[in-house]
Amino acid sequence: MVKAGLFCSFSPPLPDRDHPEVYLLLSVVSAVDFDPRRAEQLLGISESYDPKYFIDSSLDETPQPTSSGISEDLLHPPKNQFDGCPSNSESDYLESLSLDCVDYDENKMRLKLQELERVLLNDNEDVEEEDEMFSGPDLSMEVDGEWADQIRPTNLHDSPKESSSTDSYVSSIGSSNKEISQLPSRSLKQLLVDCAAALSEGNVIEASTMIEEVRRTVSIQGDPPQRIAAYMVEGLAARMAASGKYIYKSLKCKEPPSLDRLAAMQILFEICPCFKFGFMAANGAIIEAFKDEKSVHIIDFDINQGNQYITLIQSIASIYQKSNKSKPVLRLTGVDDPESVQRPVGGLKNIGQRLEKLAEALGVPFEFWAVPSKTSLVTPSMLQLKPGEALIVNFAFQLHHMPDESVSTTNERDQLLRMVKGLNPKLVTVVEQDVNTNTAPFFPRFIEAYNYYSAVFDSLDATLPRESPDRMNVERHCLARDIVNIVACEGEERIERYEVAGKWRARMTMAGFTSRPMSRHISDNIREVISKHYCNKYQIKEEMGALHFGWEDKSLIVASAWR
Repeated sequence: MVKAGLFCSFSPPLPDRDHPEVYLLLSVVSAVDFDPRRAEQLLGISESYDPKYFIDSSLDETPQPTSSGISEDLLHPPKNQFDGCPSNSESDYLESLSLDCVDYDENKMRLKLQELERVLLNDNEDVEEEDEMFSGPDLSMEVDGEWADQIRPTNLHDSPKESSSTDSYVSSIGSSNKEISQLPSRSLKQLLVDCAAALSEGNVIEASTMIEEVRRTVSIQGDPPQRIAAYMVEGLAARMAASGKYIYKSLKCKEPPSLDRLAAMQILFEICPCFKFGFMAANGAIIEAFKDEKSVHIIDFDINQGNQYITLIQSIASIYQKSNKSKPVLRLTGVDDPESVQRPVGGLKNIGQRLEKLAEALGVPFEFWAVPSKTSLVTPSMLQLKPGEALIVNFAFQLHHMPDESVSTTNERDQLLRMVKGLNPKLVTVVEQDVNTNTAPFFPRFIEAYNYYSAVFDSLDATLPRESPDRMNVERHCLARDIVNIVACEGEERIERYEVAGKWRARMTMAGFTSRPMSRHISDNIREVISKHYCNKYQIKEEMGALHFGWEDKSLIVASAWR
């Protein structure tokens, strides 16, 4: 438990008999792949890049490094993270302005000196040019009405949460030895935005310089802006490398997940409660759908480790014991990658056995049916549907992995929803991230991702101290891969394709579903949990029947129910 006064009060609750349905954990394995068929570019993989962390390939397949890949500092930060050399971008620029090769008369020389003075002092003319560059239709800085950090040459450090990069100095100009005032460098956020803008315009060399500048400043043990910058900058580096000769063949971990990774995913949903609240809402809606049913069949198209159903089974046992009613028969069909069926850690067989033992111990009639198949290949005949059962379908952090019409004409996302609608379910629950990383072009998508994960990292800072190994493992194992995939990948390679609540609502409606608003009982229960156990910066908001869970004024997770 984190002591009050240092962080927002946080005490993970244990299951009790009053609200057993609201304590949930679920693992979501994020995966990203890179296609090796790319056009060549100038830059390759960094010396500090650690292929064992991201790449599913042997060391002998790794190309000779150059200067632009993923930094090992991300995974093994040096003790003196802030001891990097100061940035010399201004002095480099001055050195490039040679006057030796051209003869100037006095008037031309005076004009050149005035121009040089404007560059050094960041005259207002430069401000206007930068404002025009970032306010055009192709590089709009307006994302959700929240972006207000226009690039400015002065007063850049207007947020206490943002760490500046190293400052540069110019001590003298020409023979006059006139001292120039210190020029403040850009904040980490502004450097990242500038770098993303440069990449979007194809300015690889400029982007590479900024990537190295950010790397000298960030730390995965620093404050939230430093930590998110550490992962965002590696996404930019990966994007740059992926379009060059040497690419990252795969960011997807094809090996069975380790116990450490599974533990990290479970911790994420405990220390970042907005994810947990989404599961609480889904389970609350599912339990309400049990009313007056003798047999219930739940289909989960991405069951992961099955932790959501551990709490659901406990809740069913508690609720029906209090009411003295006979417990309904619960059948759970779990869909997962076919390679995971016999997996010793986290496989479908292992998940089913664990849930069956729990249900037996609590006296809940329970059956588990494993469907070892990719979601896109599932057909109704594979789901073992039976007449007389109330059918419930649960989509928890799964639909965004399905390619939509922007990726393929097959549109597997809407195709799956239409197939589920054809099963005539009593209830469909959807829990997703509330942000657009799907159809947005690279630059606005980068800003959306930065704003979203900034709130996530801020919330993590409220629950665990910065030196916490749990926090660092969660960010590395659970969030870093998602960030890199969102920033670095395009097309089929981009797996993490989140959509905002309105877009999910439109998709569900087009598939034939109607909204089933979350009950007041569910929202009140979650509010009570927040008020008793969590920081008051966690927010819950009801909108068009869905529940939005966020940090301060930023919506992070949305849970909805449909029929």
